[in-house]
Amino acid sequence: MGKNLHLCSPNLVSMKKCFFPFLALLLMAHFAIAQKSDLMIKSSDKGLYLEHKVAAKESFFAIGRLYNVHPKALASYNKLDMTKGLVIGQAVRIPLTDTNFTQKGNTGTPVYYRTGENEGLMKVSNTHNNVLLQNLRDWNSLAADNIPKGSKLVVGFLLSKEMPAVTLKGKAAPVTEPVKETPVVVTAPKDETVKTEPVAEIKKEEPRPESKKSEPVFAKQEEKIIPASSENGYFKYHFEQQAKTSPVSKDATVTSGIFKTTSGWLDAKYYLLIDAVQPGTIVKITNPANNKVIYAKVLGAMAGIRQNEGFDIRISSAAASALQVTEQDKFIVKVNY
Repeated sequence: MGKNLHLCSPNLVSMKKCFFPFLALLLMAHFAIAQKSDLMIKSSDKGLYLEHKVAAKESFFAIGRLYNVHPKALASYNKLDMTKGLVIGQAVRIPLTDTNFTQKGNTGTPVYYRTGENEGLMKVSNTHNNVLLQNLRDWNSLAADNIPKGSKLVVGFLLSKEMPAVTLKGKAAPVTEPVKETPVVVTAPKDETVKTEPVAEIKKEEPRPESKKSEPVFAKQEEKIIPASSENGYFKYHFEQQAKTSPVSKDATVTSGIFKTTSGWLDAKYYLLIDAVQPGTIVKITNPANNKVIYAKVLGAMAGIRQNEGFDIRISSAAASALQVTEQDKFIVKVNY
């Protein structure tokens, strides 16, 4: 009996020596997976983005495929040279654009935001593309807009075939919900009864050139990754078509400000807010300081919003960058439409 125990004891010691390192590796692997499970959103002057740490054997193409971003756009956004490759542990910013990020519906890979001190639902909305408040309530099952510090909220969804998608319970609000501090959305409900018919007219005029020619132009821009510094912009063609049916009659020098948006940095789609001009109208904007020119689409009016006081128009941040505007408060531009 004693001999048998003596013979077995080395095996028990050996099993213990193997078991603990294996357990440690298992815990480390579990921790690494947990680290990657949640996509936490961040923001900069270029808009919203995610941060990815480069792992072994990862390239621009692999990371771009994972997050549904063109590798050239990824390199451009991070100001990196594709020919030099990436380094393990390097932090790469993943831009969130219309192609890989949505704040409508309730399906995709959830993207989260961690709230700060005294940060209510309205502030969360304003700092994340003015996402609809009702969508935030539905995605996060919120009964009130007051949120404790450190709360982890879903603010949108990553669209990628390489990541697991989920469908959150709750019904998302319609896209037309008014948001008080949103210069783009608030104006539409105010003038809804007046502007319904003109908007319908714009839809009749625009589909003919856009449905046939817009898509090929867009495809070329995706391949070339048009920078925000382009003097033309996506809407130049539409301005030329618009001029054929409605000749340019307005030429004015105005005071402009800037509103932040993620649009336009990669696809050169520029936007503006202006009073007494039909939404959907394409406006030619010139910076008289350097004669830089862009073409921007009207999103809505200025009147009735406190932060618009003192401005004649406001242009998107990408539009201001393309015009090489150096002033962040007020500046002068020339408009034609």
